[in-house]
Amino acid sequence: MELYQLSPIQQNVLIASIMGDGEITKIYKNSRRKNNSYREHYGQAQEKYREWKQLFLPDLLYFNKKCHSLCSRSLPLFSQLYPHFYNSKNQKQVPENLLPTCTLPHFLAVLYMDDGSLSITKRINHIKKRIYLTPSIMLALQCFPVHELNLLQKHIQNTFNYAFKLCSTPSGHGYMLRFTSVQHTFSFLNFISPVTNTCPSMFYKTNWEWRYNKEKQLLLKQYPNYEIIASSSDRYKPYSPEEINRMITLHKNGETISDIARVINRTYWSVVYKVRELKEKNLL
Repeated sequence: MELYQLSPIQQNVLIASIMGDGEITKIYKNSRRKNNSYREHYGQAQEKYREWKQLFLPDLLYFNKKCHSLCSRSLPLFSQLYPHFYNSKNQKQVPENLLPTCTLPHFLAVLYMDDGSLSITKRINHIKKRIYLTPSIMLALQCFPVHELNLLQKHIQNTFNYAFKLCSTPSGHGYMLRFTSVQHTFSFLNFISPVTNTCPSMFYKTNWEWRYNKEKQLLLKQYPNYEIIASSSDRYKPYSPEEINRMITLHKNGETISDIARVINRTYWSVVYKVRELKEKNLL
């Protein structure tokens, strides 16, 4: 398949894009086209993100800015991909046979930036004048039926060790994926950050510090004398690559959790949970 002539990063970006906001166009009866093509509509606010995405596939995708679309020519590649992404009724489906290709953070990053959201729950304590912000992540993939979401859910858990849960929604096929754990939310954002940090236009979804500061500014206008607190902010604050490498080195040298926490300036329990995560990923 021509897909495998692309680099692994390009494969992951393209597959996630077709599953997300993109589509493979249909060939209608009496059409002169021999092959399918790719098309991805966007609003003006999303243009910078599409420009970022196009940089991964510059020889494949181009802009039709009059139509606000990221497109391709009609190519054998998309004719080959069409039956993987669409069933006999021309309805979009999870490309089960292509999922083993999707092993890079680029896959999760693009799927999330296309169809995900960073939802924030607010809890206000008027007595203590504190507002607690609790983030969670949702993948609004209700265009897929539940059995196909189960395939994707299993692939993400087996490949990336992130356990999304099915959540009911009134639209589409009735279900989407979300995290119920704040810890997983911050871990997920940290995992995709090497990819998403290069796309500032999507920081409202991908950069917790950026989003937290925006939310804080808005809330302080309404509640000027309140303290704004991110739920368990220290415990779930994303770890930098430097902190992780330092933790691994200290742990291998036999340092205690308390010593590691003191050296990297984290709380004891924050380090406990991070060490557990690193062990689950076979990094310790």
